[in-house]
Amino acid sequence: MAYVITDACIKDFVCAAECATAAIMPAAADDPKAGGLSQLFINPDECIDCGNCVSLCAQSAIFSIDDLPADMAHFAEKNKAYFN
Repeated sequence: MAYVITDACIKDFVCAAECATAAIMPAAADDPKAGGLSQLFINPDECIDCGNCVSLCAQSAIFSIDDLPADMAHFAEKNKAYFN
């Protein structure tokens, strides 16, 4: 997994709209799954480690897996679990 979204996400969908591989889900506010979720998620199998999402996130909710703070480590598993 290259990048991880944390609970600082406000679901503005900017990162999803600009993701080169459509690895961020749900991709839009009108997705039926979006309403019941508190954040967006990055598919670890589709992320190409480009970092574009990090530069677009005004809330600093996205971290490289290598830079994910220890107290947020559980978000790596939460992102992965969304796609299982």
